Amino acid sequence: MAERNDLQQLDETYMRQALELASAAAARGEVPVGAIVICNEIGSDGQTEGLRDSPPRGRIVARSGNLKESEADPLGHAEIRVLREAAQKLGRWRLTGCTLYVTLEPCVMCAGAIVQSRVDRVVYGATDPKAGAVESLYEILKDSRLNHQPEVTAGVLAKECAEVLSSFFSARRTAKRDEKIHAQRTKQKPSTS
Repeated sequence: MAERNDLQQLDETYMRQALELASAAAARGEVPVGAIVICNEIGSDGQTEGLRDSPPRGRIVARSGNLKESEADPLGHAEIRVLREAAQKLGRWRLTGCTLYVTLEPCVMCAGAIVQSRVDRVVYGATDPKAGAVESLYEILKDSRLNHQPEVTAGVLAKECAEVLSSFFSARRTAKRDEKIHAQRTKQKPSTS
């Protein structure tokens, strides 16, 4: 039981860091999603400790927020960016011994990348009923037809993660409405020439 509480506390600590990245993404005008990859230290035998057997006590090897808009990159999702960065830093594409923390349930593209990277564990905050590929629309990470199924922990700081997203989209809707009202008012003003 104590080990489970330790893991829960660790998950919340890393998710709070992912939330900071999500907030930074929102400040850049990006959909506020943040992601972190941690990896257990490599032992003297060259192997990483299996995360399924013990709480992750590794180090952060990659962190990112969405950069889809800023970089005009359809692959600019936070998850893709951190998986790529982690692989480059570790010098291997197999991210065994690693955990991915992300503030929003991964989409189909990101779930596919997670399977391909062989991440041991995925921890996410808010569910995504419109595009989620872990439990909402699809269950890609549980699909036994695929060659890898990571352990999944859902709902870590879900309320906080969902709030960052809903605040962002609410502000975006308000800005669009204000722009529309301003455009209508400008159009209706009589010419003074």
